[in-house]
Amino acid sequence: MIRALAVVVPARNEEELLADCLDALHRAARHPRVRDLPCRVTVVADACQDATAAIARRHGADLLELTAGNVGAARATGSRHALDTALASRPELTTDGVWLAHTDADSRVPRDWLARHLDHAACGWQAVVGTVRVTDWTGHPDSTAKAFPRHYQHDRRADEHQHIHGANLAVRADAYRAAGGFQPLPVGEDRTLVAALEAAGFRIKRTSRNPVATSARRNPRAHGGFGDFLRDLDALPG
Repeated sequence: MIRALAVVVPARNEEELLADCLDALHRAARHPRVRDLPCRVTVVADACQDATAAIARRHGADLLELTAGNVGAARATGSRHALDTALASRPELTTDGVWLAHTDADSRVPRDWLARHLDHAACGWQAVVGTVRVTDWTGHPDSTAKAFPRHYQHDRRADEHQHIHGANLAVRADAYRAAGGFQPLPVGEDRTLVAALEAAGFRIKRTSRNPVATSARRNPRAHGGFGDFLRDLDALPG
């Protein structure tokens, strides 16, 4: 049974979007099916040169500051801190009772995000791999918004999608540790973790029923990720 929730948010120069991300997480943590569980949010401000750290402090998040400039290292550091903090706060707690949820600083989780995670955990799933959606297409051609549903494979069954996003990913802490955690990769750290979980035989719930709203900005922080997928859509003939 899950007895503690921890959310990890890597952030690099996200002063414009981080507040909305944290507000959404606080709403999710106050959901009626979640609010009785301890839930801590950890922001990892990595190589930031703006007000990201100050915003995290104002919103009551645990703050870690790095200079790595590496999202995999940021997620790993945040996960280690979040898990250690959860275990230290309750001596009777074990790793199989801690749920590590992950999102991005440019993303906003739905209000029932954590509640649905608990539902999946109660059914025996040891990790949840979700999808994303875009609500603001500013800067992209009109054709990109129209092409997105086709190329993002929304026609698949909710439990058959093949997407992996750090913006919508969660894993029980014992499975996270057993799979080796996040690797210090500049991109693809989320896919590498899920592959390790699969190889170790952990039960992974894939669902598109609870998407996270994420940024469609044209200057993505990491190349080879979702931002590049959108830029490829921009280049398609209208």
